[in-house]
Amino acid sequence: MASSSSGLTFKLHPLVILNISDHYTRVKSQLHPPPSAHGATNGVDPSPSPPADPPRVYGCVIGVQRGRTVEVFNSFELLYDPATHSLDRAFLDKKQELYKKVFPNFYVLGWYSTGSDAEESDMHIHKALMDINESPVYVLLNPSINHAQKDLPVTIYESELHVIDGIPQLIFVHASYTIETVEAERISVDHVAHLKPSDGGTAATQLAAHLTGIHSAIKMLNSRVRVLHHYLLAMQKGEIPCENSLLRQVSSLLRRLPAIESGKFQDDFLMEYNDTLLITYLAMLTNCSSTMNELIDKFNTAYDRHSRRGGRTPFV
Repeated sequence: MASSSSGLTFKLHPLVILNISDHYTRVKSQLHPPPSAHGATNGVDPSPSPPADPPRVYGCVIGVQRGRTVEVFNSFELLYDPATHSLDRAFLDKKQELYKKVFPNFYVLGWYSTGSDAEESDMHIHKALMDINESPVYVLLNPSINHAQKDLPVTIYESELHVIDGIPQLIFVHASYTIETVEAERISVDHVAHLKPSDGGTAATQLAAHLTGIHSAIKMLNSRVRVLHHYLLAMQKGEIPCENSLLRQVSSLLRRLPAIESGKFQDDFLMEYNDTLLITYLAMLTNCSSTMNELIDKFNTAYDRHSRRGGRTPFV
């Protein structure tokens, strides 16, 4: 698929991704509920049903456009008729009117859906929204899990008129985007990332999940730093042309890093390390003391019953 040549800059907010993911999860759980344990309790082994195709969800994305910059802030759901491949326009107009009262500066920038790639039927929906926005954007979220993929499973498409076999046709083209966040979104995303498991979970489970997140972040940072390192080495050897703007950005990034070779850093690091070890040691002593107190209480309770019968004294 071709890349966009419009020159627009797209900024996508995390709230849009969360809304699409939540919409897909709810629809999927309603269409394919988990198997109940009723059959297992009655001794009946239910036959496994064949895996169904994942559902597709649809909605509108709203935001603002300032010059050549398009910023997608929020989204809302839409009703879709799979028989006619069309949207419920009355529902769309009502939702648009309600959102206009709350967000008067936001406009409908396009629509969203889920799937691995854009389909031919998507163009019908895309053309139907051109009376609201003459050049709508299409945000596609891929709900399938790919552990090897490092980038977000989100693709933004624009529509361009290309001449194919002598016939002008409207096709989807890829558009690059960046993730833009505000303070409220950063707090919300951090809160979602640290949610406790639904089953309550133990402290060890929550700690493992926290450490796994830190490990993934460090691994991602290491891979990005390695890419920059190889790029700078190739630039130093003359294999690729020198870009002063990129070198200034790398230099600015390096100046933000703390000076880890200084004596003050070593002293602060050792102090924090020793404090952490001391807290861990005190926590272990407290846990052992609590366990010992419980054991003594049980021992005294057991011997107190025997003392009433045989005259033994309790253990102190």
